[in-house]
Amino acid sequence: MSDSQFKISTWNINSVRLRAPNIKAFLEAEAPDVLCLQEIKCQTGEFPAKVFNEAGYPHHHVLGQAGGHHGVAIISRHPLEPVDALPLCREGQARVQAAKIGGFEIHNIYLPAGGDEPDPEKNPKFAHKLDFLACMARDYAAAPADVPRVLVGDLNVAPHENDVWSHKQLLKIVSHTPVETEALEKARSDGGFTDIARELHEDGQKLYTWWSYRAKDWAASNRGRRLDHVWANDAAMRLVELSSYRIHLGWRGGWKPSDHAPVSTTFKRA
Repeated sequence: MSDSQFKISTWNINSVRLRAPNIKAFLEAEAPDVLCLQEIKCQTGEFPAKVFNEAGYPHHHVLGQAGGHHGVAIISRHPLEPVDALPLCREGQARVQAAKIGGFEIHNIYLPAGGDEPDPEKNPKFAHKLDFLACMARDYAAAPADVPRVLVGDLNVAPHENDVWSHKQLLKIVSHTPVETEALEKARSDGGFTDIARELHEDGQKLYTWWSYRAKDWAASNRGRRLDHVWANDAAMRLVELSSYRIHLGWRGGWKPSDHAPVSTTFKRA
């Protein structure tokens, strides 16, 4: 990590073992200081550490899960110190982790998608999602405000009108319903976080990080959603200036891609 800047990337990779070559190529091309992965779909001991060691990222904090579900990982060029994650997931799934790196706490989150029916009475997965969001608001509001904190990950909510391809058509679709967007905004606001994407890009600009596998030509149809986020709390924002926010669109295509594109933010130290 240079004294002048710090680059962090986040990527729902949808199986770290299957897409290890993609990740290695991304690291070689973009050279982030830290890469946070979600949906690694492996147990902790199955994580392909050798690939990342060879790429120059020898420091790993991995939280896997049996059965090939969920899972998150933080990989870094620089030493990291795992810290206790907040108890956000009532189901005990591998969705939340945190580590200290270079003076910042990095929180990596894979929020539940919530299923297809946006009704917590009928759909337990959606109820779980809303509970997770409520826990985020509660626990980040109570977290020490003087700790520089960056929160990244697949939060599975597209909060703004221009974070989806059609605001009107997706208002009743899970990931963009008012109950979800309001809950995510409460979590962000109560936790004292800035949404880096919208800090650097006007609300009128369309921003997407996810495109469904179901589309025959995802790029042509461009029916995307911004599900992947980078937030920084006030203590972190006082230490840095925002340099760039980038959605790496090209990595959504190519060989066996994830349905998410990686996202990077570069902070310049103030």
